[in-house]
Amino acid sequence: MVDVGAVAGNLMDSAGTFLAKVGALLQQTHVPEQVKAVDVAGLFSNPWFIIPFVAFVGYEVYKKAFRDLIIVGLLTGVWYMSGTRYMQTLVIGDQVQINKVLPLLFGGAVVVGIIIYLLFVRSD
Repeated sequence: MVDVGAVAGNLMDSAGTFLAKVGALLQQTHVPEQVKAVDVAGLFSNPWFIIPFVAFVGYEVYKKAFRDLIIVGLLTGVWYMSGTRYMQTLVIGDQVQINKVLPLLFGGAVVVGIIIYLLFVRSD
């Protein structure tokens, strides 16, 4: 007979080890600092970004893949929202501001719901 508790414990240890390695990799490559340092105005005025971006949008419109454009727009909006002043004031000191977290959770649930609807319910 298989000991389910031992198997679950081994899985949790493996997942924890994997996530620790991913966290160490993110810290070594300084990804969070790089994401915080993105200059959005400079990004959208840089031809090395804007030309492929416009080509991507044009190709998606040509393909009539508006579902993909909506998903990219939602993910871009989430990325933009993550850098706003509102997100920076979610934690003050060591305390989480619950009155600010609940609207964020609701908005995240709406975004996830829209993406699930577009990918699975309304498949072309």
